[in-house]
Amino acid sequence: MNLAQILSDAAQQSPDALALKLDDAELNYAFLDHSTKLLASLLRQHNVEPGDRVALMLPNVPYFHVCYYGALRAGGVVVPMNVLNKAREVQFYVGDAEAKVVFIWHGFADEGVPGAQAAGAEAIVIKPGDFEALLGAAAPFDEMTERDDQDTAVILYTSGTTGTPKGAELTHASLLRNAQEARSLFSLERGAMLLGALPLFHVFGQTCGMNAAVVGCGTLTLIPRFDPVKALEIIERDKVIVFEGVPTMYSAMLHVPDRDRFDTSSLVVCASGGAAMPVELMRGFEEAFNCKVLEGYGLSETSPVASFNHPDKERKPGSIGTPIEGVEMKIFDENDNELPQGDVGEIVIRGHNVMKGYWNRPDATAEALRGGWFHTGDLAKVDEDGYFFIVDRKKDMIIRGGYNVYPREIEEVLYEHPAVREAAVIGIPHPEWGEEVGAAVALKDGVSATPEELQSFVKERVAAYKYPRSVWLVDDLPKGPTGKILKREIELPTQAQVAGA
Repeated sequence: MNLAQILSDAAQQSPDALALKLDDAELNYAFLDHSTKLLASLLRQHNVEPGDRVALMLPNVPYFHVCYYGALRAGGVVVPMNVLNKAREVQFYVGDAEAKVVFIWHGFADEGVPGAQAAGAEAIVIKPGDFEALLGAAAPFDEMTERDDQDTAVILYTSGTTGTPKGAELTHASLLRNAQEARSLFSLERGAMLLGALPLFHVFGQTCGMNAAVVGCGTLTLIPRFDPVKALEIIERDKVIVFEGVPTMYSAMLHVPDRDRFDTSSLVVCASGGAAMPVELMRGFEEAFNCKVLEGYGLSETSPVASFNHPDKERKPGSIGTPIEGVEMKIFDENDNELPQGDVGEIVIRGHNVMKGYWNRPDATAEALRGGWFHTGDLAKVDEDGYFFIVDRKKDMIIRGGYNVYPREIEEVLYEHPAVREAAVIGIPHPEWGEEVGAAVALKDGVSATPEELQSFVKERVAAYKYPRSVWLVDDLPKGPTGKILKREIELPTQAQVAGA
């Protein structure tokens, strides 16, 4: 089955039902489905064949849906990208995926177009009005390109602590089943209003928001860029019943000074993921908004949902819940042996949600999927009732406000500065973002550079959420017997020098 079939089915079942809202703009399912036929036709004109990669650099606007489902309808493989990526990052993702076409929102064209072109892809800039004219010149591509269940539908880039980001290949079947599970978890039915605050280029917003809403013929009301006051306004205006977000979004909404002036009584259930939600934050939000918060767990490699606190079962604050239907989770030791209840080890996952592998990375695939289980790199324990509790992250990855920041990537940029001898990027606990990006830097002898200068150097070269807000200088970084930098032994200065925070 082609994943785009869910939109075609919704258009047949409920053509007049509202699919999307963006303030005053409203699209029903029939119009949205027709638009994807025009998009698929446009891609065929640009020689996109089944299996070819089509990259998207789009914010939360209706054009994302059109390009996503249109590319799938044409048989393409979608490669979503963060809109905040700089040209060098765009070039890597587009080049690694060997994308043939890249759709870029006009507001990000200055970085997106040069990056796409440097990778040898064709850049199509989406500007309201102009893009409609471009689509209008195409004849509808009415057929649904046949794809096998296990064909790759989406490539989502992720990374561990070493090397360049890897593209997780998610299949038509895995994304469909995960969207169906999300729909069931959140009771998304026709007319159900869901707040689209999560980025659609991120797997959480894509599966649990966009695809789940389409499966249930619900309505996704979009926020192009999250703002807590705007979110509360939309909840009141559109009578939103389901909100999905990362913990920092919950914290921001909870701490809006005059939040009581907004009528949020329509909220029934909220889903939290992307990072661990502090128990006190969950309790405070539920008390303030009189709704239930369900916390879950997943990764790009698991489509993403692997476990959740289910609405019809006991919830355990601080827990990521139990595996969803059709998914197994266990705790393994370093030798891949299952550990007894209560012991801390690595979460491993097996089921319909697991990726087929990393794009063009057979060695990384074999390592991650050894023994038939996906090894997450996250440490947890399981209680007597089968509920999982995250203990720590095995990987060095930093989660800043729900966004993944990979230290190696930032370290590589720092090393490009002529004054830098050694650099180590680490996560610093932060009350609002969960973690903040920090960098300890040792300079070359006889060369000078200020923390502010180093920070600016990185800021110019990576997406805004990635650059270190704290940079401090050290004589040397702590090392082990082999010369490897020991990040766990890096000492934070009493007052880390912060620039532009």
